[in-house]
Amino acid sequence: MRLPVDWIRGVCLAFPASTEQVQWANDLVFKVESKMFAVTCLEPAAVWLGFKVTPDQFAELTEQPGIIPAPYLARAKWIALQEDCALGRAEIKSLLRGSYDLVVSGLPKKTREQLGRKP
Repeated sequence: MRLPVDWIRGVCLAFPASTEQVQWANDLVFKVESKMFAVTCLEPAAVWLGFKVTPDQFAELTEQPGIIPAPYLARAKWIALQEDCALGRAEIKSLLRGSYDLVVSGLPKKTREQLGRKP
């Protein structure tokens, strides 16, 4: 059983200035300042949640069962969860926040400041 999309939406949309949109027909994409930080499938699929991680997390997490390098985004250090039992809710929530923070850190200084982040 997969985590409900509503739970993922609640986590992702709680971050400052985050938005959502349906892309590629069946994917719900979460963005900050038009930059993706998470994506989940709206219909059953082999991969149900993807997000950006640090290079160290990428190496560590992709060694775990049920977690793979994200299709099309692995070179940018995105992982994909094949099974929701691969990680607990608290860890998923923390990693989603980390993904958001990684994307925000790559935004221009002025934009980060507007989001309440220090350079």
